[in-house]
Amino acid sequence: MIRILVVDDEKPIASYIQMSLKQAGYHSDCVYDGREAIEQLSRLSYDLILLDVMLPEIDGFELMDYIKPMGIPVIFLTAKNQVQDRVRGLRMGAEDYIVKPFDVMELQARVEVVLRRFKKMEEQLRVRDIEVDTCSMRVTRAGEEVALTRKEYELLLLFMRNPNTALYRETIYERVWGGELDYGSKTVDLHVQRLRKKMGLEQELQAVNKVGYRFEVVQ
Repeated sequence: MIRILVVDDEKPIASYIQMSLKQAGYHSDCVYDGREAIEQLSRLSYDLILLDVMLPEIDGFELMDYIKPMGIPVIFLTAKNQVQDRVRGLRMGAEDYIVKPFDVMELQARVEVVLRRFKKMEEQLRVRDIEVDTCSMRVTRAGEEVALTRKEYELLLLFMRNPNTALYRETIYERVWGGELDYGSKTVDLHVQRLRKKMGLEQELQAVNKVGYRFEVVQ
């Protein structure tokens, strides 16, 4: 699983980012100052770092000097919108620079772009006897290829990346279709029903009362 380190001294923002990353199927850890980030990086390896500039102890620009030799891609997160700060961050080796406040969909999209650039996105995804080749978008179950529409495919990926997790209909709609789910819309339910039938997941794709759906995977 992709591991991302979030370095931000504003704990509500760090928690919001962590929740957003979890929705996208990533594992993340949060630290709240530059010194703590160094300690964390000495213990664990990460595929990407989301790094605030204005940090206590050691700021983001100074921390970048420590991170750069590790070869870990960095996206700067900051409230500073001056052009010279963005240029400085990019020249220091950051892959991207996002100014707060930012939209969760924008964050997830930028994270995905950087991970793809560094070839860290998984090419083969497997849960039990279901296999997905994300390059060719080929889906098989028990070795038999299953033809899915684009939305059914994206829906399956979302469930496979979030096994045993109850996903709200609103979250599912936002991740697969974008935007907000209209009140009374049956779009999510109809697509889940079709996906269940095509993939033979009548038992695994379970409805969660007043929430949405959960992909039940017995470990």
